[in-house]
Amino acid sequence: MSYFSDLGLAEPILRALATKGYTDPTPIQRQAIPALMEGRDLLGIAQTGTGKTAAFSLPSLHRLAANPVARKPASCRMLVLSPTRELAAQIADNMRGYAKNLNLMVDCVFGGVPMPKQARRLVGGTDVLVATPGRMLDLIDNRALTLSRVEIFVLDEADQMMDLGFIHALKRVAAMLPAKRQSLFFSATMPKSIEDLGRQFIQNPVKVEVAPQATTAERVEQYVTFVNQAEKQGLLSLRIRALIADKTLDRSLVFSRTKHGADRIARHLSAAGIEARAIHGNKSQAQRTAALEAFRQGSCPVLVATDIAARGIDVAGVSHVFNFELPNVAEQYVHRIGRTARAGADGVAISLCAPDEKAYLRDIEKLTGVKLAPIPLPADFQAEAARLPKPVHKASDDDDNRGGRNGQDRRGGRGQPQGQRGGGDRAADGQPKRHFVPRGGPGVGQHRNKVRRAV
Repeated sequence: MSYFSDLGLAEPILRALATKGYTDPTPIQRQAIPALMEGRDLLGIAQTGTGKTAAFSLPSLHRLAANPVARKPASCRMLVLSPTRELAAQIADNMRGYAKNLNLMVDCVFGGVPMPKQARRLVGGTDVLVATPGRMLDLIDNRALTLSRVEIFVLDEADQMMDLGFIHALKRVAAMLPAKRQSLFFSATMPKSIEDLGRQFIQNPVKVEVAPQATTAERVEQYVTFVNQAEKQGLLSLRIRALIADKTLDRSLVFSRTKHGADRIARHLSAAGIEARAIHGNKSQAQRTAALEAFRQGSCPVLVATDIAARGIDVAGVSHVFNFELPNVAEQYVHRIGRTARAGADGVAISLCAPDEKAYLRDIEKLTGVKLAPIPLPADFQAEAARLPKPVHKASDDDDNRGGRNGQDRRGGRGQPQGQRGGGDRAADGQPKRHFVPRGGPGVGQHRNKVRRAV
């Protein structure tokens, strides 16, 4: 067994880790940190919840602190890109904690909030910038940010970033970065096609893989119930009510493929007397933050999420994961159930499989090597489900569903999964967004970005 103190990290970082109660590095941290402290590029593959953020943050902060450089206006020394707002905020919070005893500044920018305030924060520059791609490119186009001084470039959730259409934004970013830099790719899954694509951005990387890509959490009990699509909502409501009644459910994540589907599921659960909220890219940032906080505090035991929005959810005590719809990409199943059974706890994953989803189930079982145990429908299921109250739909129910992109922060529409398209040029109130233009007129490339996306 090794300790963080054995890895050569600076004493102020070790003190910050001790404050958090961290002494033993995880496998991904033990393997990644020494290579990163040497300045190597790295391709890191590890399951969700294994400590990837600390694996790239700790050695990077160590290197920045060991080579102090005065901050330059509108620039950063380390850039971390994340696919979602929540994940970006989570990474930035963790890095601030690790850097609290260092003279290093960590900032975070993402869409959904006014850009001028973010631009003003960057006037004097920062050491570490955590960002979503769309907002970062907006700042660059408005001459509020330059990447010419980046020393360390990190792409987190690389499979999600590239597999869901970020590739054009990433190529643009790569062209702006200095040729001499350290590049890090971290991901929970990395299919060969995505790995090959990633090698266009990283040079001779060290590859660290702490678990097979298809490995699911060992402490998760995995089940499937075969049910008609039209009966899923009733079954989900009954299952969750029963689990809450016998006090076996602490917090539960319910996964939907689409944003509108997530809203419908949450409304039906609420009508059945179950406190539930939805989180996805069409929600305002304030609504997303409030929903996550209620889920974290336990006042809302059920959170309904899309796959992309869920990438930023790191909440302890998720006892159950429900796949209301099976993912059409088998690797997404690994991400979903990785939200439970964290930090040594046990967890339960229950999938609702309609007849037309059986091919998805076969793909999941082939990828993971796990045969999901079948749970039969309750004997009196249809009669009980028929007695559940139905939600009253109001015109305002979908007010948040004008535009947006399922939690993503990206340019362009190609490669977007069905059900996740939408115009992004509307604020939460449906009014056209106001865009920041600095004094002196629009910057280079402004004409290509008249339509801003604040996701």
